[in-house]
Amino acid sequence: MISLTDSQKIGMGLTGFGVFFLFFGMILFFDKALLAIGNILFVAGLSFVIGLERTFKFFFQRHKFKATSFFLGGVLVVLIGWPIIGVVLEIYGFFLLFRGFFPVAVGFIRRLPVLGSILNLPGISGFVDKVGESNNMV
Repeated sequence: MISLTDSQKIGMGLTGFGVFFLFFGMILFFDKALLAIGNILFVAGLSFVIGLERTFKFFFQRHKFKATSFFLGGVLVVLIGWPIIGVVLEIYGFFLLFRGFFPVAVGFIRRLPVLGSILNLPGISGFVDKVGESNNMV
């Protein structure tokens, strides 16, 4: 069992609420207020989970400058009031930031009973393998 500190538990809650508000904001036709709240909660929760120093080091590495600028720029664009453009920028930045984690996540999901069998279907497994290979090259 993984033991979490109190601040990490708070961070998990904030991150969960952030993802919920982001999802709910997209469901409600890109509601600006919900997306802004979701972005703020997600970034704050991430900071609580891994710590401020590690969050800063993660986002502001030299080779992740493009990804960070797209992600945080998308957050800023959503806060300014253009939610569709901001979400597109955020998704692209999120993909660039976390592409190193995707093969690990896919490997974990493949070991789960129901989701693993879905990922191993012929058309889906080829696509997932192709995405995983392209992520490892960079």
